[in-house]
Amino acid sequence: MDREGFQQLVAEVGMGRAGIVLGLADIQVQESVRVLFDTFARTGTLYATIRYFRQGGLLFPSRVAAGAEKGQLAWGPLSLGRVSSTLHNPWYAGAYTYGRGRWRTQPNGRPRHERLPPHQWQVLIPNAHPAYISWQEYERNEQRLRESSKAAGFERTAGPAREGPALLQGRAVCGLCGSRMHVHYDTRSTGVLITHYVCLGRGRLFGDPVCQSMVGNQIDATIGQMLVDAVTPMAIDLALAVQQEITARLDEADRLRHRQVERAQYEAEAARRRYLHVDPANRLVADSLESAWNTKLRALADAQEDYQRRRAADRILVDDAERERMLALATDFPAVWRDPNTPHRERKRMLALLIEDVTLIKQREMTAAVRFRGGGTTTTFTLPRPLTAQQLRATHHDVRQQIDALLDEYTDAQVARILNERELRTGAGDPFDTVSVQWVRYSAKIRSLKQRLLEAGMITGEHISARLGVSRTTLGRLRTQGRIQARICNDHGQWLYWPPDLAPPLTDASRESTPVSSTAGGAV
Repeated sequence: MDREGFQQLVAEVGMGRAGIVLGLADIQVQESVRVLFDTFARTGTLYATIRYFRQGGLLFPSRVAAGAEKGQLAWGPLSLGRVSSTLHNPWYAGAYTYGRGRWRTQPNGRPRHERLPPHQWQVLIPNAHPAYISWQEYERNEQRLRESSKAAGFERTAGPAREGPALLQGRAVCGLCGSRMHVHYDTRSTGVLITHYVCLGRGRLFGDPVCQSMVGNQIDATIGQMLVDAVTPMAIDLALAVQQEITARLDEADRLRHRQVERAQYEAEAARRRYLHVDPANRLVADSLESAWNTKLRALADAQEDYQRRRAADRILVDDAERERMLALATDFPAVWRDPNTPHRERKRMLALLIEDVTLIKQREMTAAVRFRGGGTTTTFTLPRPLTAQQLRATHHDVRQQIDALLDEYTDAQVARILNERELRTGAGDPFDTVSVQWVRYSAKIRSLKQRLLEAGMITGEHISARLGVSRTTLGRLRTQGRIQARICNDHGQWLYWPPDLAPPLTDASRESTPVSSTAGGAV
C-alpha cells in the first residue's frame, strides 16, 4: 500500500482500531489523548491514570462500535481497557503495524491469542503519520507495563511504587539466595506499622522454610538518610520543578474541562437550531426536538456547574499559602523527604532514580549493599539486629540490680512498694507489683528471699517441729514469746526458723505441752 492509500485508510478508520490519529481529531480529543500519555508518564500505572481522570472529572473519547450511532464520537469515563489499549497501540507513536499477534491452538483444542514482540510483527512502518508520542516513549511505556505485570507474579523483580511505607519495595534482594524479597507489614499494639522484608526462597514452590526475614524500619531510615545526603545539592531545582508540574497539571485539567463546556455549548446550540428549523405544525417532530434541546441545556448547565466547582477547588489547592509552603521546603530537601504529607510512593519514586537495588543479609548483624544507578557504584553498611519483643519489654539492668539487692531483706510485695516509691517502672512502663517482681526474678534467674534464707541455714516450720518434738501451735507460741528466732520469707506469711542449736533453750513445761493442731490457714 502506498502512502496516499494509507492516509486514506487512516481517514476512514479515524478512531477505530487504529486509534485517534493526530490531525484528524478535534482539539478536545487531541488534548485528552495527550493528557492520558502525560499522566501515565508521571504516575507509571494504569489505575493511577484512571484515578487522575476520575478525580479531575475528565472524560475520554471513543467511537460507538455498533447501533444507530455507530461511528459517532462518544465521551465517557476512562476505563481500564481503554487506557490499556491506548498505551499498547503503536498508532499513537506514528507507526503503521500489521500482525502484532497470532492465534495458537492449545492442547485442549481451544484457540489462544498471544501478543508478539515488535521484531516479530509482519509489518512495522515508523513515522507513517503524525504522532502523539515518539517511538522511544512508546517503548518506555511498554517496558513500564511489563514491569507492572511482573509485580503481580511470583518473582517480583519490579513494579510501580505503592502506598505502603516499605522504602525498598521491589528493590530488596536476598543476599543468601539472590531472590527478590517480599514486603510484609505488622501492626504493633501501639499502632506502629512495622515493615518486614521476607525472602520466601523455594518455600512457595517446594515447601522449604523461609530463607531469611528482617525488620526493615531501621534499614529504610538509614537508606533514606543516605538518599537525603546525596540529593541535597539538587533540592531547590527538584522542589521548584514539582511546583511547576503541579501548576501545569491543574492548568491542563482546567483546559480539558473547559473544552467539555464548549462541546456542551455547541451541542445545545445545534439542538436549538434544529428545533427552530422544524415545521411547528409537525408536533411529533417538534416535541422530540424540543425534548432533545432541553436535554442538551441540562447537560450544559451540569458541565458549567462542574467546571466552576472544580476550578474553585483547584484555586484553593494552589493558593498563596500553599505556594509559600512549597517554596520554603524548596530550600530544605530533608524537610521535604521527612514531611508527613509526602506520600510514600513519591519517596519510592525518588529513590528509584538513584538506587538500582539493595542486597540484604541477616547474620549477627544486618548488612545492606546499596547499588546505585549509572556505573554500579556500591555502598555497604551494617546495622545491629533489632531487639525482640521480649528484649524491648525487659526491665532495665540497673532496676534488676536494685531488685537483687532488695531481695536480701524484703519480700516481692515489699520490693514492689519500694521500687514504686523510687518512681521506677517495668520494661513496659508500668508500675511494679508482686507479679512483675516475680517475673523479673524468673527471667533474670534472681533468687527469692526464701531461697536466700534457706541457703543461709534457716529451716521450715515442719523441719524444726520435727527436731524439737513440738506441735505447730506450740512452735508459733514459742516464736511469739521470742524463745526461737524466725522471720517471714514470702508474701504468704510463711516463716523460716533458725536451727535448734541457735534457738534459746526450751523449758520442761513447753516440752510436755499437749500437741494442738494448727488453725486453718496458719503458716509457720
